[in-house]
Amino acid sequence: MTNEPLYQQIISHIKEQIQSGYLRLGDRVPSEKELMDQFHVSQITTKNALNRLAEEGVVRRIKGKGTFIDESELLSSCNIQVNKSKGIIGLILPSMKTRIEQEFVNFIEEYVSKKGFNLMVKITRESQFQETDAIEMFQDAGAIGLIIFPTEKESYNETILRLTLDKFPIVLIDRYLENIRSYSVSSENVKGTMEAISYLLNKDHRHIGLVTPLITNTVTNERVKGFEEAFLQKNLLVDKNSWLLLPFNEIGRDKTPSLIKEFLQGKPAITAIFTMNAELAQYTYVAINAIKKESDREIELITFDHPGISIPHIRQNIKECSRRTVELLIEQIFNEYKPKRIFIPVTLELDDGDGCI
Repeated sequence: MTNEPLYQQIISHIKEQIQSGYLRLGDRVPSEKELMDQFHVSQITTKNALNRLAEEGVVRRIKGKGTFIDESELLSSCNIQVNKSKGIIGLILPSMKTRIEQEFVNFIEEYVSKKGFNLMVKITRESQFQETDAIEMFQDAGAIGLIIFPTEKESYNETILRLTLDKFPIVLIDRYLENIRSYSVSSENVKGTMEAISYLLNKDHRHIGLVTPLITNTVTNERVKGFEEAFLQKNLLVDKNSWLLLPFNEIGRDKTPSLIKEFLQGKPAITAIFTMNAELAQYTYVAINAIKKESDREIELITFDHPGISIPHIRQNIKECSRRTVELLIEQIFNEYKPKRIFIPVTLELDDGDGCI
């Protein structure tokens, strides 16, 4: 048995978990209650241990949320040598509000860590100015490669284009630079959308609406192409008057549901609708429910990505996208520069419901 005080045993245990890699930057540390049960000690003892770790800069205690491994003083306080890491990789995302973005962070961190690198994450909040700042910050910090989920804007950030032209190790997720040789990983947007629209056409829907951001990037272009090809395969005409194109600054929970409702009320022939992403599916769901309460009109809804509602949707393989993304970045860091554009298969998930609202 160790002669260390009980609180010091807890401190040593947590530091050992950090050194072994079981706990990583940003991970949640067991709560006072969980540590009480694990070590059979009082809450005063566990509180003392966590407070001591906080004083040393190993953890950060956030009221109402818990205790987390602190990024600032972790390496020095636990005697972990920086040179054990092969370097820093930066991940830049527009937000962390969607399930897709959260899954990307989870899986990318997992694969980056397995390769011996440290991952740093920066959220741009859909601002290209912050996207540029994030790129410059990571370069100043000595990052040897970047993974970027570009902001949803009408044009690409020139800083991203410059990185590509300079052959700095970078992989774009979701979108890519057309006519520019670069590394990117995207889902099979054309095939996925084509399968979703074919599903609706096979159910005898002929007036299918589309709710989409302005069609300005590779994702929206590919999904529109899949929409059109499903109609062409059945020798049917696409009615673009049934498409609602939303400017980026008009997409939000305050405006969008009412815009979609007004649009659908003016298009009584529409019996089904496809939305470009999970956020628009949520707003469309609200609009369709409001219409149904007023008129008993049923409209079937299908979308790209799971919106948290039991409706048919196209599921991206985020784990595989993340694995290939890290693989391509490592390839650039250690091998010859050979740009690749990778497309990952998707699946149509029909869920429990039939999609009708």
